[in-house]
Amino acid sequence: MHELVLPGHANALGTAFGGTVMGWVDICAAMAAQRHSRMNVVTAAIDAVDFFAPIRIGHVVSLKAMVNHVGRTSMEVGVRVESEDPLTGERVHTMSAYLTFVAIDADSRPSEVPPLALATPEERLRHAEAQARRRQRLALAGERRRLAAEHR
Repeated sequence: MHELVLPGHANALGTAFGGTVMGWVDICAAMAAQRHSRMNVVTAAIDAVDFFAPIRIGHVVSLKAMVNHVGRTSMEVGVRVESEDPLTGERVHTMSAYLTFVAIDADSRPSEVPPLALATPEERLRHAEAQARRRQRLALAGERRRLAAEHR
């Protein structure tokens, strides 16, 4: 997916608002999840958002999304964002993020998604790393539930 950073996307410093970029990331990741599952999807979580460099007005933003892991009804999608100066061709890795989506049926209930076909060593590595992140997310969610129950 590609976007052009226009003045309405930017702050007083001439760089893209993080929220605008995150909106693009969410859309790009949702398209990848929907194309894999062939179902409607909803964003369940966004984690590990890392901004590395600013994106300037006039630059072209390239977003690349890949489904890294599939659970029964959920999918982890990684997104890499690069900024390109169209006058020089210089490209910079500006941010990365991991998002979790849930596939839903016509009644908005979670639905099973097909497994990933892991064909390359790179895909298998991304899958293994995604499994580790999923374990961490589940452990953190359990800890948050425990803390919330203590404060009721």
